[in-house]
Amino acid sequence: MNGDFFEILKSNGYTWTPQVGSEPVDRANIAHGTTVFAMKYRDGVLVAGDRRATAGNVVMHDRTDKVLDLDRYSVLAIAGVPATAFEMARVLDHSFKYYRRSQLQDLSLDGKLRALSKLLRENVPMAVQGIGAVAPIFAGYDVPNQAAKIFFYDILGAEFEGVEYAASGSGSSTIRGILHYVHRWGAQRPVAMGDDDAIVLALRLLESAAEFDSATGGVNVADGVYPVVKLITAEGSSVVASERLGRLYADHAGGRGV
Repeated sequence: MNGDFFEILKSNGYTWTPQVGSEPVDRANIAHGTTVFAMKYRDGVLVAGDRRATAGNVVMHDRTDKVLDLDRYSVLAIAGVPATAFEMARVLDHSFKYYRRSQLQDLSLDGKLRALSKLLRENVPMAVQGIGAVAPIFAGYDVPNQAAKIFFYDILGAEFEGVEYAASGSGSSTIRGILHYVHRWGAQRPVAMGDDDAIVLALRLLESAAEFDSATGGVNVADGVYPVVKLITAEGSSVVASERLGRLYADHAGGRGV
């Protein structure tokens, strides 16, 4: 037993990449998740994503969760086709659990990264047809080395490490630009920020992305819809409650002060 849950699935007939026929597919009817990002802060790494899913120029859903827990110390943030991304997250979740129970130890960070790359490579036929592409961000806390880690991928499975931040999706260029400015010229770099300051910055980043990208959802105070924000520290992953997001947004992110 080598702990490879994905190989067990395939040996029992599970097909990761469905066969697509020659008939054209209307890509405008396929839902897409949009903007996600991760950034290091004082205690670990913050991962956030807007709530909007679109199909062409239509808003399909405004309460999508694109920041998914894989285990206690690992989070997958998805940009791309939710159907593919959610299936990836389910397979990885079960893979990590299977490895832990069969090998009596947690899968290493490198092993988790290889598992995600493998799924992305298996998905290449769908990605190149433009109907199943996913460009995720993997964020986690490396417990043995006591370090927060961020990795991002292209749709073919190539892996890159984000030194202090990474962003993916249609609004990512705005977020990367602002984070570059803050890191280079800001009064305080995110890596030195505490929880509240980092959360306020995350809300402002997604609001800015929504201003310039119609596919990115911002904050809807009237309906109580806020981005999904998770913090990963040495204690594990935790989700920031909507009540806390609402308070911080009202006090800081929604106005001009800070």
